[in-house]
Amino acid sequence: MLQQSALLNVMTAAARKAARGLVRDFGEIENLQVSKKGTADFVSTADTKAEKTLVRELTKARPNFSFLLEEGGEIEGTDTSNRWIIDPLDGTTNFLHGLPHFSISIALERDGEPFAGVIYEPVSDQMFTAEKGQGAHLNNRRIRVSARKNLEESLFATGIPFAGRDGHDRYLQQLKSVMAQTSGIRRFGSAALDLAYVAAGRYEGFWETGLHPWDVAAGIVLVREAGGYVTDMAGKDGMLNSGDIIAANDLLHGTLSKILAKTASK
Repeated sequence: MLQQSALLNVMTAAARKAARGLVRDFGEIENLQVSKKGTADFVSTADTKAEKTLVRELTKARPNFSFLLEEGGEIEGTDTSNRWIIDPLDGTTNFLHGLPHFSISIALERDGEPFAGVIYEPVSDQMFTAEKGQGAHLNNRRIRVSARKNLEESLFATGIPFAGRDGHDRYLQQLKSVMAQTSGIRRFGSAALDLAYVAAGRYEGFWETGLHPWDVAAGIVLVREAGGYVTDMAGKDGMLNSGDIIAANDLLHGTLSKILAKTASK
């Protein structure tokens, strides 16, 4: 059985504790208090409660680390090298509609680079973990990206821009280009889980634009440690700043990047 590092033990324990409240609230979705944050963008009481639990548990274990939070913004700690990047509920829209596909995403950024990541899917009890140089795991079992190299046999995931986001026309061009050459495209509504599924070999690749650091930081570590490649749309390492991401197995990342690049000027 895999012996997790002390760091991953801290992260997985915090995720499980926060998940208990999410699962309870998910079971009572009709009574959940919801406030509108913006166009097609909602925050629930479950979201904020989970975030508070994560901050409390992680601070207890690593009191000096900083935080970048989806709901709470930045919390500066005395340790300037280590920063937690947290999405307490990735897939909020799914959650609010009673769809059991959402996750908790916790990343540790060390000296400006994603160093460790945990993505937990509470409903199915799937715990994805990765730490730099230590590989990627699902419930303590080693995972790797898929070995498929033919587009026509490959399955990709994406995120569709919703109301209030720009880039709709460009996205439709991307979708048209990718779907014409592959076996399928999925849009499940949690970027963190999309990246975890790439790491586990369930998808050959994933792309999306307009994301935030807390959407992708943990998934970046997972895909890389599972043997895949992650870049922004320009082929560089600016995903946390640009909000654009292409993640895929080592055989198809270049191919997917070229397909998407052809739509950039359309």
